[in-house]
Amino acid sequence: MATQYTHHEHLGHVVFITAAAAIGGFLFGYDSSVINGAVVGIQRHFAVGSFEIGFVVAIALLGSALGAWTGGGLADRWGRTRSMQVAALLFAVSSIGQMLPFSVWDLAFWRVVAGFAIGMASVLGPAYIAEVAPPAFRGRLGSFQQLNIVLGIAVSQLVNYVIARLAGGDVNNYLGPLQAWQWMLGACVVPAGFYLLFALTIPESPRYLIMSGRTKRAREVLAEVEPDDVDLDDRISEIQRVLRTERVPGLRDLRGPALGLLPIVWIGIVLSIFQQFVGINVIFYYSSVLWQSVGINQADSLLISFSSSIINIIGTFIAISLVDKIGRRPLLMIGSAGMAVSLATAALAFSASRVVNGTVSLPNPQGAIALIAANMFVLFFALSWGVVVWVLLGEMFPNRIRAAALGVAAAAQWIANWAITVSFPALADRNLPLTYAGYALFALLSFLFVAKWVRETKGRKLEEMG
Repeated sequence: MATQYTHHEHLGHVVFITAAAAIGGFLFGYDSSVINGAVVGIQRHFAVGSFEIGFVVAIALLGSALGAWTGGGLADRWGRTRSMQVAALLFAVSSIGQMLPFSVWDLAFWRVVAGFAIGMASVLGPAYIAEVAPPAFRGRLGSFQQLNIVLGIAVSQLVNYVIARLAGGDVNNYLGPLQAWQWMLGACVVPAGFYLLFALTIPESPRYLIMSGRTKRAREVLAEVEPDDVDLDDRISEIQRVLRTERVPGLRDLRGPALGLLPIVWIGIVLSIFQQFVGINVIFYYSSVLWQSVGINQADSLLISFSSSIINIIGTFIAISLVDKIGRRPLLMIGSAGMAVSLATAALAFSASRVVNGTVSLPNPQGAIALIAANMFVLFFALSWGVVVWVLLGEMFPNRIRAAALGVAAAAQWIANWAITVSFPALADRNLPLTYAGYALFALLSFLFVAKWVRETKGRKLEEMG
């Protein structure tokens, strides 16, 4: 289908504006992982216990749920690009606030503001990309959101590592006027600045322009992004016809017979919850702690965490190459099966851990098996649920409810992420193998859910959804 593009500058332009919109995903990945490196420094600096530190790590996710919940409405009121600019500014300001906290509580406040900005961006990116991308390329372009998330995670781990090395390996050491962990949190202002810059340069979504009566401008944008052989008048009247039956969607538009919501909205919510309940973020928030808990030293555990990020990026590229070829459903099911097997294997391996002279260790070959199984889990997640859920959420809802439904589904995802993040330390202390077995069970259930409820959206126009 790529042959439709008689002029490649069209496709290059579309790739540029979708990549720019997906920088919000980079902020999400960067912020969620940067705390991993700073957490020990914060705990020591403010002399707080594990409850307070868990609170500070997880509170950003509740801010994100709120940002995702309101982001869809703001996108319909202010436009997609203006909302991105607001999110970028909020994120930049919160980075400075996190860098210079007076106490652990105002640090928590700035984490909520950062979370709110990221929650907004997590809705704006997929919605905008789905609205500017031509159907033949929508899956691959929609994957940019997840690609940016995994790049953000990897870059923040690298930046943290460099800052820690410059500070002599201790995040509480001073680098100039500030401690190393403060520089880690402050570094977030750089990607925020890029996001703002790009949000100021990309065009508004044609669907939003038509919605707000600026048809002439919408035509110009469509001419930039659609293949040359598409009749622009047809496209505009098709979008107008769909929009005519619409008004700005609110939560009441999502009401339906299935426990108060439309079935398609529930499918989006459950996909979001499963994406988190397989435990993927445990690997990224607590991985260095996890590997230390089974007897691997601190330096090596940071290196293992970074290698997981590289595997995550490789898996994401595999997904991008396959999502428009084999479709959304088959990829999800392959991923679910692979995750279930690798998580169950990790659970079995962790069950062999022993306490020797007060330290936990994994005997061979279980140590190697646990490491391989954990990385296979990351790979299977990245090539399926990591990418495909974001692609589906951007395209599976009918036009008239897309922004509102995406907001609700993304909010569900953040709350699920929060629940897993908050519960893991206590569950792992009680029984690490059983915790992993629980994640394996969710992976198995996700396979059955996709088989029964999820419809294929590959190659269909957004106007046909519903």
